Amino acid sequence: MIRVLIVDDSAVVRELLTEQLGKEDDIEIIGTAPDPYIARNKIVAESPDVITLDIEMPRMDGLTFLQKLITYYPIPAIIVSSVTAKDAAASIKALEIGAFDIVNKPGGAMSTGDIAKEIAYKIRMAYKVRHTFLTRRKLIASQLSTQKAVSRQIISGIDTTDKLIAIGASTGGTVALEHLLSRLPSNLPPVLIVQHMPPGYTKAFAGRLNEICSLRIKESEDGEIVQAGTVYIAKGGVHLRITRKGSSIYLSHDNSERVHYQRPAVDVLFNSVAETAGKNTMGILLTGMGSDGAKGLKGIKNAGGITVAQDEESSIVWGMPLAAIEMGAHSEILSLLDIPERIISYAKQGR
Repeated sequence: MIRVLIVDDSAVVRELLTEQLGKEDDIEIIGTAPDPYIARNKIVAESPDVITLDIEMPRMDGLTFLQKLITYYPIPAIIVSSVTAKDAAASIKALEIGAFDIVNKPGGAMSTGDIAKEIAYKIRMAYKVRHTFLTRRKLIASQLSTQKAVSRQIISGIDTTDKLIAIGASTGGTVALEHLLSRLPSNLPPVLIVQHMPPGYTKAFAGRLNEICSLRIKESEDGEIVQAGTVYIAKGGVHLRITRKGSSIYLSHDNSERVHYQRPAVDVLFNSVAETAGKNTMGILLTGMGSDGAKGLKGIKNAGGITVAQDEESSIVWGMPLAAIEMGAHSEILSLLDIPERIISYAKQGR
């Protein structure tokens, strides 16, 4: 049984999550806490495997508590947060600090049952890597911080005509993408990214990246024309595809079924890119749990594109890249440290 502690100041949310998660055969709710001080005592006494954590709480906010938790009692924390601009920004910060994942609070467009199923899935994923996730995250963040930044200025010789770069990431992806994108010049071909993230958070994530990168970074919009020098973060809650009309490529959103429990899913984007752009594509699969993106990366490779899987040493969670490597979807295996220069090389030479 996976032992879970629910930390939320809302009695209604605590009751709903206890009831819904308690229906899962492999999850045991060992207790709830309305604030971080009570949570601290229960963590010490009960030793949960995973906790769910609200951001806005009395006596101590969730971010402060998360930082203390990671320092003194490192267990995976899944942020269960409201979809507001303030909470979305705080949730992105929680991922930067070391939260395992984010889930929307029950209510709104998704039913309580759907939300509970998503939380249960992420609890299981967190449980699988509970002994390694925070340790590897800290180690890799330390390694990345020592790498000198490459020039982000406009680089001569880059040809953006017809080229496209597609990237997929999940657990640990916020760290990887910040490192990667902050080391790229502003005159790259268009970059399309699926980072597993629920509705309401991808806009804040794109905004955060846009502040620190030379490239223009934004959340994807249905029907917009893809432009060079721009990074499109797939909007949470919808799949992202591309379509070609004449010489232009357009973004397209849809609400079709989840793939690998995800919407947006990396496979959906990669398959679309393989069909539409084919040999003019570089596909990159970064850190993450599960196997989303592996089949899509194989599709890009079969269409004549370049395909890169992140190596184990630089991945916080080596799940998605490993799945791609095992099915031969990669043409190259690279460290995250080397991927920025490889992207620049592709943009210059086309191979």
